[in-house]
Amino acid sequence: MLDNLVGFRRHLRNTKGLKLREEIHATDFINSPGELKRIKRHDRVDVMKQCIDWVASNSDISVTTVCIDKRNRREEDDVFEFAWTLLIQRFENTMRHKNFPGPANPDDRGMIFPDNTDGEKLKRLLRKLRHFNPVPNITPLYQGGYRNMNIRYIIEDPVLKDSQHSFFNQIVDVIAYSARQMYEPNKYMKKKGGHNFYKRLMPVLNTAASTKNVLGIVEQ
Repeated sequence: MLDNLVGFRRHLRNTKGLKLREEIHATDFINSPGELKRIKRHDRVDVMKQCIDWVASNSDISVTTVCIDKRNRREEDDVFEFAWTLLIQRFENTMRHKNFPGPANPDDRGMIFPDNTDGEKLKRLLRKLRHFNPVPNITPLYQGGYRNMNIRYIIEDPVLKDSQHSFFNQIVDVIAYSARQMYEPNKYMKKKGGHNFYKRLMPVLNTAASTKNVLGIVEQ
């Protein structure tokens, strides 16, 4: 997979002039590109579309997205912790129920390699969920309440990465940006069809993550 991604980045270097050492940070990439201004804006949008299509073409990848509407949260709510809890739970459940693509191996386990932002906070959250992860019962089957479904399939603390040095994290950033463009498109991305980029991921979306959204996005 990494060799495939490196080959893709070489393709972008040869066709768009994006050097391998240069980071794709989606928001800045479109609106405040700095040195990358040498690449025309419509070409930078095309780079993002190609990133999405690269992901969609790899059947070993499964994409899970959480969307939090801050307007629905109380001022005292910790959105970071809430969003990561939902994502960790979906990651755990996907492994637990063998919903990832490929052979359903009985001993699948996972790790988290996030961008290095609030890493200590995320580590504390994951450690807490290993001991206490309350999941509401499905009311038709149970009479309310919750079950404590300890996180068991994520085997280690998060391994923090600097996205500048991780092609994979840069790809994830493009996916997250594309998801946000569906809800809050900026004028230029909408003009170029960028608000529909996320839908191009349909072949690899983890639709089991949410039955309420056709794209499997966990909306809260």
